[in-house]
Amino acid sequence: MTKRIKLVIEYDGTQYAGWQVQPNAVTVQETIEGALKMLTRADIRIHGAGRTDAGVHALRQTAHFDTDASIPPENFAAALNTQLPPDIRIRSSEEVADTFHARFSAKGKTYQYAIYNFPVASAVKRLNTCHVREPLDVSAMQATARRFIGTHDFSAFCASNTDVEDKVRNVTRAEITADLPEILFTVSGNGFLYNMVRIMAGTLIEAGRHKISPEQTGEILAGKDRTKAPYTAPAHGLTLVSVLYDGVNGNAQ
Repeated sequence: MTKRIKLVIEYDGTQYAGWQVQPNAVTVQETIEGALKMLTRADIRIHGAGRTDAGVHALRQTAHFDTDASIPPENFAAALNTQLPPDIRIRSSEEVADTFHARFSAKGKTYQYAIYNFPVASAVKRLNTCHVREPLDVSAMQATARRFIGTHDFSAFCASNTDVEDKVRNVTRAEITADLPEILFTVSGNGFLYNMVRIMAGTLIEAGRHKISPEQTGEILAGKDRTKAPYTAPAHGLTLVSVLYDGVNGNAQ
């Protein structure tokens, strides 16, 4: 009997060309599918809640797959972890209704962008924080972050080559917290465009440098012109924190 299994996945994206399978590159999805084949002797496609770019990390990425393997649903996590490299861990596995879809059932996501603000880069945290040498004005960053909250057309804050037509998204949380030398940008919303969080992070860094004001950020947002927004911050500072679902499986995972 075929059953649908939901996975909650943590990974360090440093060594991977992102989540999604692609030719001539090692990805997180491909690596997990390879581990599934080792366990089940079947070719199984897993479906993630969304893509992450090369170098981006995840604490609770969500995915699902269908299988008729006899392995108990809750045992897939431990079994897969024996086949996976140490930079990918399955945090949990469970059986869900066949109406659940990791991507289309998702109601929202939370991301964090980490900045290491110190003259010298961190040796220990170099793979998951963006290093900024000059001092950043945290209060200016906080004021700028608030401009992102609400329902807006984020055309100015997505990659220019995106093929998504509807660029309206609802951001419910956008805040800056600091425990220097670390500065953390946390953002939640019903969905995010390609490179959206990284462009927001680049804007916040420029705000901290006093190169852009909260008012200018609001004008750029209203103007919907990508060329007017600041640069895209490096991928390795970004982490997918959680994906939100409704119903029985509705806790943030």
